[in-house]
Amino acid sequence: MSRPVPPELVGAQERFGRPDALRFISGAREPRGKRRAAVLILLGDREPPVEPGPLVGREPLVEPKPLVGLKPLVEPVETPRPSRHARSAGNVAPGAGYDLVLVEKRADLRSHAGQIAFPGGGIESVDVDPVAAALREAQEEVGVDPLSVEVLGVLPAAHIPRSGFDVTSVVGWWQEPARLVPVDVSEIAAVHQVPVAQLLDPANRSTWVHPGGFSGPAFVLGDLYVWGFTAYLLDGLFDLLGWTVPWDTSLTSQIPPRFLSERL
Repeated sequence: MSRPVPPELVGAQERFGRPDALRFISGAREPRGKRRAAVLILLGDREPPVEPGPLVGREPLVEPKPLVGLKPLVEPVETPRPSRHARSAGNVAPGAGYDLVLVEKRADLRSHAGQIAFPGGGIESVDVDPVAAALREAQEEVGVDPLSVEVLGVLPAAHIPRSGFDVTSVVGWWQEPARLVPVDVSEIAAVHQVPVAQLLDPANRSTWVHPGGFSGPAFVLGDLYVWGFTAYLLDGLFDLLGWTVPWDTSLTSQIPPRFLSERL
């Protein structure tokens, strides 16, 4: 059954296209207008808990364990899905009750190896615009039906200095959420349908520190570590939607080797 866009997201649509929608875009992050890519930030109603998806190219972790140099990793917790009546009545925190789709790249890729990202990739000649590219990539990588996505807006493009891409982020509402698994197994190791409430929890947030001296916002969810451009996008999106819960930006964490890449 098709699920309508929640009022809080309908009301946020005009904000997505503002030139200053993502505050981290400045200096080296300003678009260069050469190589272009698009990603899909896909939000949907919180689904009942499911078993982790298949992991391609590595053994699945049976139990999350603390990593040396980091605060203890948070065990995954089941997040109740509030009723639509409760959400519309304003009885739950903003952003609660939604899932967000993330992919985990294979550990043997030449770039972005092992990193957590949004579905997406380069804009090709068959794509009429970044929206078409983001929807096509999400279908090819993890099987999201483009017809099940209602596009809410397009965020300003941001430049990725190391890869040379200008990346446009498309925000979509998933009208018909479903269990996802990797389709493009040559690139995707796993699909994670993550509760937004866990991403917003201050206990799951820290500031990553890269060996090269860079730093930025991080999200730690069980054995998953989200950093780099994906974390910048999440942080910026939550600020834009007014969902951010204050967290301790002085708390730093080292990037686990499993997720470490030279690409930011």
